Amino acid sequence: MHVRLSQGLSVSEDGKLIEHSRCGCGAAFTKVFDADGGEPDPPTGP
Repeated sequence: MHVRLSQGLSVSEDGKLIEHSRCGCGAAFTKVFDADGGEPDPPTGP
């Protein structure tokens, strides 16, 4: 089981909001949100 701890937010060159998080085991995750208010892209990572 992964516990996602927020590592911050950033904005991509094409205007999408990117949420960065990590687990205590070292796994990294990103979640991308479209700035137009659409559905988020599926998270990446293990």
